[in-house]
Amino acid sequence: MAISPPYPIPPEAPAPGALRRVRWWQRRAIRVGGLVTLLALSGLVILALVREQTGTEGFLVGLGLAVVPVPLLVAAFRWLDRVEPGPWRNLLFSFSWGACAAALIAIVANSFAIRWIATATADPTSADTLGATVIAPIVEESAKAAAVLLVFLFRRRDFTGIVDGVVIAGVTATGFAFTENILYLGNAFVTDQLSRESGLASVTAATFFVRVVMSPFAHPLFTVLTGIGFGFAAFAADRQRLRRLLLPLTGLLLAMGMHALWNGSAVFGQFGFFTVYAVFMLPVFGLLTWLAVWTRQRELRTIRAELPAYAAAGWLTPPEPYALGSMRARALARDYASYTWGKAAARTVAEYQRYATSLAFLRHRGRRGRAGADFVVRERELLEKLWERREPARPALAYAARATAPVMLPAQYAGYGHPPYGYPQLHPAYGYPTAYENNPYRS
Repeated sequence: MAISPPYPIPPEAPAPGALRRVRWWQRRAIRVGGLVTLLALSGLVILALVREQTGTEGFLVGLGLAVVPVPLLVAAFRWLDRVEPGPWRNLLFSFSWGACAAALIAIVANSFAIRWIATATADPTSADTLGATVIAPIVEESAKAAAVLLVFLFRRRDFTGIVDGVVIAGVTATGFAFTENILYLGNAFVTDQLSRESGLASVTAATFFVRVVMSPFAHPLFTVLTGIGFGFAAFAADRQRLRRLLLPLTGLLLAMGMHALWNGSAVFGQFGFFTVYAVFMLPVFGLLTWLAVWTRQRELRTIRAELPAYAAAGWLTPPEPYALGSMRARALARDYASYTWGKAAARTVAEYQRYATSLAFLRHRGRRGRAGADFVVRERELLEKLWERREPARPALAYAARATAPVMLPAQYAGYGHPPYGYPQLHPAYGYPTAYENNPYRS
């Protein structure tokens, strides 16, 4: 009796003339080059504009002070994304877009709008107030949301839920706040230089305290609402187009509203600012932080719930779903591999963990009908990547599971040489487990 292959047989390659011709603007190299060029030009223009307003000395002082909260904020978002870390290129793009493109759009559009309103109303004071409370929130949040939209559209495989939306939006807003803080702190330094003889309190110190110490999370907090909207849209099926459109739009409108309230608090004077900060900003910050951490824990529970199906099919060993669903066990497995076999093995274990996490989330979406038409192909890719990295990963995860399990695992689950969950029987022609036949989601 012939044994069927574990995977669907790929179709024959089409004839060369049958392939669709790729236009020059559709080539990946052209798109990447165009994006890099756009960000680089935006960075040069924003650098010139900020330096023109602050002067060289003010720019350097603003740059040195504005960079203080950036590593902390990026590290916080990276920590949140540790369950299924997105590629660094996505974070680099997001930060660059916020610091260069979004900041340039905001400076140009806000300045134009304020000048137009002042000319139309002949009242510069009301133009500044209207610009800060209405124009700036709309322009700035839209410019920052563009980065989230681009990742959502063109890096869809890396954008699977709320955590991804929060991280991309937060890093984009961190870059935007970085450039904005250079401008504000540089101008404050110039003001201090001009008023040195008057004996006034340091404007630079006050600006640093308000923008860097008290509210470094302000811009990330606003834009995270947009990211959450995109995160919920990622859960929607492809056929739910209205939902996929309305959820990000709702998040964007909420971000604009919160931004307008924050900017408008300055109109009410010093007490108005502190009232909005204490009564509104801090509670919302705490709520969104709780939501992000809860979502991360939910992702770990999803891993522990979905991966046992692959352990039963022979692709994973029984201890692995528990070890992969615990951040402590995952870190311990990497440390064990590094100590036993070296840093290369630790990197292999980290890759194994990342692919297993993606597999769990894929199956979770598949059971809810939201995996897309390429579910089988993507599942096969991830299983192959796991199988290629099983040698160092399995003993490392088994060790981590035994060391971190709250209850000692039974003897038959402590290793992976005991039936019925031993190494899966290999297909003689393909070298993959015949247990793949038991997978209910294969085609």
